[in-house]
Amino acid sequence: MKKSAAVFFATGFEEVEALTVVDLLRRADIETVCVSIDNAKSVTGSHNITVEMNVGIDRLDFGMFDILICPGGMPGTKNLEACEWLIKNIRSSYQNGRYIAAICAAPSIFAHMGLLQGRRACIYPGMEDELYQNGASACCDSKVMKSGTIITSRGVGTAIPFALEIVAALLGQEKADELAKSIVYAEE
Repeated sequence: MKKSAAVFFATGFEEVEALTVVDLLRRADIETVCVSIDNAKSVTGSHNITVEMNVGIDRLDFGMFDILICPGGMPGTKNLEACEWLIKNIRSSYQNGRYIAAICAAPSIFAHMGLLQGRRACIYPGMEDELYQNGASACCDSKVMKSGTIITSRGVGTAIPFALEIVAALLGQEKADELAKSIVYAEE
């Protein structure tokens, strides 16, 4: 069965983090949709790049996705967290054993929800207190951290390994390695 992912876009999202994930997941043949949390046809990021959406959140069947993904950016992260329908469905997806993922500032959303308590996670440098204050420990030396069905990462510079970890989680490490090779990505 084909795997599927939803990437959530809010005004002020970090473009590289969101679009790298969309691009690499689609290259891996994971059905990936761009979802506007305010049902707009397009959403503008934190660096004034506007992206066309596939669907608005009100028309989304959350149950059909293997993973829900939150890019970072400001005020994008705060806008995602303010979307009660998104938060409710992240919690439901997590409780039903499906993957959730966040990069940059967005892991703070999971921390505030209590989902990172007792877990190791990554977050944008300087935001570690968001994890500590909510019972998580920060992995400051890791680009990506997978803890059960939660995947977190640190920022723009870790967008490729973040996307590859998602591919590995959904399709296996061999597929992620093939994709990394095809895009000429080499770990240091």
